[in-house]
Amino acid sequence: MKIGFIGCGNMAKAMIAGILKNGLCAPADITVSAKTDATLEKAKAQYGVCTQQKNAAVAQVADILVLAVKPQYYEKIIREIRGCVDSSKLIITIAPGKTLSWLAEQFSGPIPIVRTMPNTPAMVGEGITAASPNEYVTPELLDTALQVLRSFGKAEVIPENLMDAVVAVSGSSPAYVFLFIEAMADAAVADGMPRSQAYTFAAQSVLGSAKMVLETGKHPGELKDMVCSPAGTTIAAVRVLEEKGLRGCVMDAMKACSDKAKSV
Repeated sequence: MKIGFIGCGNMAKAMIAGILKNGLCAPADITVSAKTDATLEKAKAQYGVCTQQKNAAVAQVADILVLAVKPQYYEKIIREIRGCVDSSKLIITIAPGKTLSWLAEQFSGPIPIVRTMPNTPAMVGEGITAASPNEYVTPELLDTALQVLRSFGKAEVIPENLMDAVVAVSGSSPAYVFLFIEAMADAAVADGMPRSQAYTFAAQSVLGSAKMVLETGKHPGELKDMVCSPAGTTIAAVRVLEEKGLRGCVMDAMKACSDKAKSV
């Protein structure tokens, strides 16, 4: 299996690292292109992958081609590579707003495409990726795509009409969580805790709490109730969060994110 990456930013590097760590293919079977020679040199030094300056050259050699560039560059990139792409290749996209119908129109052929939305925790092997295949993706090709996507975290197949919701709930949400961790650490620092230690306590608490949701199968509300003793410290904090409208604020933020994804 030969995999090509057009673009080699943080997400592409996270994917490459996961693919190599899980032995899906050898470094020599991965080819990347990027805007600058410096980026290509770093990728070759870090991962031992092959590099190409021309995007079409990557498309020619790849069985699976990942378009790891920003949405605004998709039309230009596809124009460059579509002469090298046919139904024998699988295209994986990671751009919000670029629908399967739009992609099919750009490629103008029966090309197997899996539209995905990963997130930055992929950089530590804990990503979550949504995947929506078009009608040309066979079950075997979808299994191959999911194998790639699961090399750097979890992956779920979803109907495409939920992709904008995925952008809000997982694609962009690490930023919300980082804000929450930073705010908790700031409060701990205000109470006298050294900053590096405050970040450790806050981040580990978020990590452990998320793991409890995933591994116990309990409703988040039930887990919250388990921490809130009658007349205790936790319920006092929860009351303030409710007064300040934490839930409504988060929901409004995610709605703004989803609306923006629709307009990209």
